[in-house]
Amino acid sequence: MSDRRVVVIGAGPAGLASAAELGRRGVAAEVLDRADAVGSSWRGRYDRLRLNSSRPFSKLPRGRFARGTGMFPSRQEVVAYLEHYARRHELDVRFGVQVERIAWNGGWVVETSAGDVRAEHVIVATGFEHTPFLPGWPGRERFDGQLMHAAEYRNPEPFGGDDVLVVGPGCSGMEIAYDLAEGGARRVRLAVRTAPNMIVRAPAGPLFANALLKLPPRRADALMRFIRRREIGDLAEFGLPVPEEGVFSRLRRLNVAPAIVDMEVVQAIRDRRIEIVGAVDSFDETGVELAGGTRIEPDAVIAATGYRTGLKPLVGHLDVLDERGVPRGRPGDEVAPGLRFVGFLPRPAHLGQMGREGKRAAKGIALATTRSSSRRVGTRKRVRDLAARA
Repeated sequence: MSDRRVVVIGAGPAGLASAAELGRRGVAAEVLDRADAVGSSWRGRYDRLRLNSSRPFSKLPRGRFARGTGMFPSRQEVVAYLEHYARRHELDVRFGVQVERIAWNGGWVVETSAGDVRAEHVIVATGFEHTPFLPGWPGRERFDGQLMHAAEYRNPEPFGGDDVLVVGPGCSGMEIAYDLAEGGARRVRLAVRTAPNMIVRAPAGPLFANALLKLPPRRADALMRFIRRREIGDLAEFGLPVPEEGVFSRLRRLNVAPAIVDMEVVQAIRDRRIEIVGAVDSFDETGVELAGGTRIEPDAVIAATGYRTGLKPLVGHLDVLDERGVPRGRPGDEVAPGLRFVGFLPRPAHLGQMGREGKRAAKGIALATTRSSSRRVGTRKRVRDLAARA
């Protein structure tokens, strides 16, 4: 068993920001990640992926994007940014280490595939989009067509000439549906169970959204409905009515972010290049039963049905998660002595939000470390004084 003062789990944006801020405060941290490079979740997503928030609001602490980076950085630009950030801050990252469980035994013990690590402080930064979630639709195992989660989708090339059903009208679902429509799929349908709140991607969007977060949810919702009418218009006839629960009410109640889209996606829905259909009820060998009794026979189904935190095997026994498997308490603060979580709160400009959480966690650990050192120095001085008197 090895000993470390601080262990950070996860070499994505939240973990890198936390480790960099700890280093700036003179606290060494070891970062553990199961992948072979930083930012593995970004590396594995689809080619068209871009940040929903603009570059000026999406920086980690003391880390600018390279000159020439787009206003909404692409997947590759984000990966390059994280690589440079880790190098610039000389972060100590151990790759290929799977963290299996965190336990308490007179101190934190991080159980890993490479052996146990004892630590005074642990930051969990594995991300709220960690484990792909595929609903248990009846009959899905009998479906002869291709069924995959959006985490496996890369680009439309394999689906040329196909009839494709995308399930889920969030950011990824809408963008993948548009990617397929642009990339040569014969027919693209988007299955919707709950109509999404929709926002057009805009450079100043994060600034505006964070200002609205300070208002009562009903008032902020009313403003967003007005903006949606002006920018997007009425999509009810195409199957996407404005939901009764507004953007900020849903965000506060469920931590569900709105669908942030480009206007070309909205136009593709209006042109019916992306057809909105009912929710998936079940599968059979050759088709899909939708809500309302409609049956379709797509060649492929791509489930943009979200992710789970995957934290229960790691810390489920510690009583630090809520009923949705999300950490309790304020991000970056202790949920148990020496245990913190960073990066699990969906908010506008999430990279910037994770940076602020990492800074808060690092500040708390540095303060605790200073106090601990002061106590040890004081104890040694008292021992020396007693010895001198003896």
